[in-house]
Amino acid sequence: MSDELGNPSGEVRREGIKRGIYLIPSLFTLANLLLAYLAIVKTLHHDFSGASWCVIVAGLCDSMDGRLARLARAESRFGVEFDSLADLVAFGVAPAVMLYSWSMASFDRIGWLATFLYLACGTLRLARYNVQLHTVEKRFFQGLPIPAAAGMIACTILFYTQQFGPVFPLRQWWVVGLTVLLSALMISTLPYRSFKQLNLRSRRSFFSLLLVIGVFVLVALEPVSTLFGIAVVYLASGLVEELVTRKHSKAVVAKLRKQRTAVREAQQVLREKVHILPRGDQHS
Repeated sequence: MSDELGNPSGEVRREGIKRGIYLIPSLFTLANLLLAYLAIVKTLHHDFSGASWCVIVAGLCDSMDGRLARLARAESRFGVEFDSLADLVAFGVAPAVMLYSWSMASFDRIGWLATFLYLACGTLRLARYNVQLHTVEKRFFQGLPIPAAAGMIACTILFYTQQFGPVFPLRQWWVVGLTVLLSALMISTLPYRSFKQLNLRSRRSFFSLLLVIGVFVLVALEPVSTLFGIAVVYLASGLVEELVTRKHSKAVVAKLRKQRTAVREAQQVLREKVHILPRGDQHS
């Protein structure tokens, strides 16, 4: 059976499925953008807990759109640019506005300068990610990803609200320090695991599944504290990875130098032996 152009109906159906597959990742990106807008609206109404949850759910949508695009082989330049623009609003603009309205407004000039620093560094981080997408940003991210920085801000607001109630922390310098720290980590070159190349068919996948189930149970029992702990651990993981990498690099360099020294000593001994041998033995 064919259509008016003579194409089999099966080809039309496959083309429709292909378009649907390309559409699904973009829908998650659009949901990411919608949640960012809702976070800003809730911030204007001083609902900082609701705004924080919007940012956290936006992070989940952001992780899903990329994975779905890779699984369906539906990656495109348009998808990358759309995702990057949505990330800038969801994890750059929305957290900066949240942080300024929640605590940094009491610092006046220092407050908006610190939150603008966060926004500027987040924008630079996204630009660098787009440039290095197919060369560097694979197994490890270079610098703290902007969704993780936004998640740290959201989890901090939720954790503070859980511990002290809906009280705005006026002129708290630790908030300024956290903002500057997140800004610096985003533009740094510290290695952060991306989990993009996680192999679910490996023997360790069973233990990874148990770990994920355990995390889900903890989140269900104590969501705010668990998410805050995960955010802190991931934030510190880049520093730990850097220390471990440097230690491993130093060990490798020391081993190579030792091998090079041993080779030079062996060559020197061989030259001395050849030099002291009689001429007849040297030509034998």
